[in-house]
Amino acid sequence: MPFWKSRYSHKGNMSNKEIKPKNDKKFKKKTSKLTDGQPKNTRDKEHMAMESSLEARLNWYQDQLKASSDIIYREFSLSSGHKCTLIYVRAMVSQTSIQDFIIKSLQEAADEQTHGDIYQYLFEDNGLSVSSSTVIRDLNKGLKAIFEEGALLLIDGDERMMSLSISSYPKRSIVEAPNESVIRGPREAFIEDLETNIALMRKRIKSKDFKTEAVIIGERTQTEVVIAYIEGICKPDVLNEVKRRLSYIEIDGVLESSFLEEAIEDNPYSPFPQIQYSERPDVITAAMLEGRVSIFVDGTPITLIVPVTLFMLLQSAEDYYQRFVAATWIRWIRYALLSISLLLPSLYIAITTFHPEMIPSQLLLTLAAARETVPFPALLEAFMMEIAFEALREASVRIPKSIGQAVSIIGALVIGTAAVQAGIVSAAMVIIVSLTGIASFIIPSFDLGLAFRLLRFPVMLLASIFGLFGIAVGIILIYIHLVSLKSFGQPYLSPIAPWVSEDIADTLIRVPWWKMHKRPVYATNNITRQKSNSRGWEKEKSDLK
Repeated sequence: MPFWKSRYSHKGNMSNKEIKPKNDKKFKKKTSKLTDGQPKNTRDKEHMAMESSLEARLNWYQDQLKASSDIIYREFSLSSGHKCTLIYVRAMVSQTSIQDFIIKSLQEAADEQTHGDIYQYLFEDNGLSVSSSTVIRDLNKGLKAIFEEGALLLIDGDERMMSLSISSYPKRSIVEAPNESVIRGPREAFIEDLETNIALMRKRIKSKDFKTEAVIIGERTQTEVVIAYIEGICKPDVLNEVKRRLSYIEIDGVLESSFLEEAIEDNPYSPFPQIQYSERPDVITAAMLEGRVSIFVDGTPITLIVPVTLFMLLQSAEDYYQRFVAATWIRWIRYALLSISLLLPSLYIAITTFHPEMIPSQLLLTLAAARETVPFPALLEAFMMEIAFEALREASVRIPKSIGQAVSIIGALVIGTAAVQAGIVSAAMVIIVSLTGIASFIIPSFDLGLAFRLLRFPVMLLASIFGLFGIAVGIILIYIHLVSLKSFGQPYLSPIAPWVSEDIADTLIRVPWWKMHKRPVYATNNITRQKSNSRGWEKEKSDLK
């Protein structure tokens, strides 16, 4: 059971009511111990700059940031006699920005004396030429500003401090998504910078209804997480549920969006992913236009989408960029190969072991001749080949890209040929495993493909014990599990189970865009996507006729 279920008084469906922790009294007692166990004077000194002495505050920051070689304390004096100190992280700010926009600006103000005094110029008139600045008094907030905003300015004689937004993190350029390539469609992909990712979304959704709400998760990393949605299309219940689950994450750090994915998904013990992820802005935009919620995490290009269904994970972005006839045909091939990737080895084991009468006599003689020298049963033969194929697949991912593909191809050819010639496995089994591996690559979602790869082994075991009956039992158990799954209140197999006829147009087939009048029923309260007269020009007269 996920921790967000056990820590809330939550039963039934999602609601808009605020849900409080069960142990409120214990929580208050715990909080009071943390504050009351410390002398009041000490707490005030740690949290508030109660004195205007520059030396006292500077000593406090040096004590807090000791053993940090990248922290710079830039001390300088103005012509008016005021002593100043600028605290910043060396690699996060530009030296040009510090000299031109901060120090030079303060020196000119002190020389000209046009603003009365330097305190009014800095804290009240906001005279520095920076994009954003905030006046603070809390020492701990100043500590946080050094790492988030870029710099903190202290002036002797005033308890106020100013956080200056001049940070400049190193970041890579926007390139094509390496794991979600398409023939036709946008080539932009998210990067590790959160502000850039949000800007890519703003570029596509130019509406006041596009909303972003930021939260900080991670006690040590202080990672910014943004919940993005389109107001009026997104269901309020789903949005509140996302906020509710995120609000109880207590962790040292969030290094990637998978940290949040595992914490907020409905059934963490299921092999099937209940949250979709993508690094393509167009995929995230399309999901939000259907009423879904996106979760951006600073420091990773991978963005989460909730809620999702099984059929969403089987769809590719290119399905919507190709002509609808070709897209429908590709989807049918994808569904067929999904079944092959799960069942083909099990069918081979069951038929050759328990039901040889189902095989044509000529093919049966060929298979019998191929297996005549193989000393292992079909199950062990299939297990060995499947594990060898999984090892080659994993090795091709881990080794350097320049030799990964060559090693995987050569390894497969050498191992397969040598195993057949040595009589360890039959040629038919090599063909079966190869077809299964190729079929598994066609699944767009890596996590979904991995789930079916894992389930392939227990189904093979059932096939070796009970034959085709065991395969049928395995399929029924998987179907029962899929029917019971939900993703943030949406049934995992919708619109098939439960049946929603309005959504079938974008599930088993892909109808033309001018036929997609409705959004998915479970994803939004505003189901109207477009008007029904998108091809109304056909009814009007044209000069081309």
